[in-house]
Amino acid sequence: MVQGTSNIRNKHLRLNQSKIERARKVLGARTETETIERALDLVLEEDARNKAARAAHDRFLRESIRSVGEIRDVFGALEPVR
Repeated sequence: MVQGTSNIRNKHLRLNQSKIERARKVLGARTETETIERALDLVLEEDARNKAARAAHDRFLRESIRSVGEIRDVFGALEPVR
């Protein structure tokens, strides 16, 4: 979990209470603030994983093209490799 207390600000938000309660139970959080902090941490961690997966995928495609010579996209669904 990312902890950064130097940049904490008060926020006044209008949020769906039932979603907060459901998320609190799923995350095992004690407070609404802890719930929102954990949910934000999960989003940021997922983004980091997605970026790493995309980079690995792109490296795999580049290496595959280099070793095979050419990969044909017969369905037209792939983005061009840079």
